[in-house]
Amino acid sequence: MSLTIRPRVDTDLPALGRALVEQQSQSGYPHRDPLPMAPEDFVARAGALATWTAELDGVPVGHVATLPVLDPAVSREPELARLWAAGHGLPAERLGEVGVYFTATHVRGQGVGAALMRAALDDLENRDLAPCLDVVPTGGAAGLYRRTGWLEVGTTRPSWLHDDSPDVIAMVLPRS
Repeated sequence: MSLTIRPRVDTDLPALGRALVEQQSQSGYPHRDPLPMAPEDFVARAGALATWTAELDGVPVGHVATLPVLDPAVSREPELARLWAAGHGLPAERLGEVGVYFTATHVRGQGVGAALMRAALDDLENRDLAPCLDVVPTGGAAGLYRRTGWLEVGTTRPSWLHDDSPDVIAMVLPRS
């Protein structure tokens, strides 16, 4: 097994789109089914600060992005920004979001997700941005984040959330 974490390139998008769709039934991410856009367009989110692909033996199997909290191109929900800012005790300009984060089901438990998260957290640290994320509590992701040090700072109902879905959890990772 040869795992590489590298900047995402456009030629990764078809394989990443397939991985996103494949893992959705188990993870519940993204929480929109069907997606209102092509999976490749969901992965290639506008306004990202940086994006990475996890490549296992030459095949893209996971993705993560860092996103600015206040950039209008990213169009984040203002309540999430407020919760994250309060949770970190920082202005929203000093925050960075970990998002578009997933791995193919067949590579779970092999350290792929942890390696992607490390790349995102290193990027945010290099940019002097405090880490934030949001999660819909329908799979095991919220528990995994809690076990790895992320703190819940509130819940909200973003405009994209379906009526029958639970509130989104806003989380922050305290900086050491």
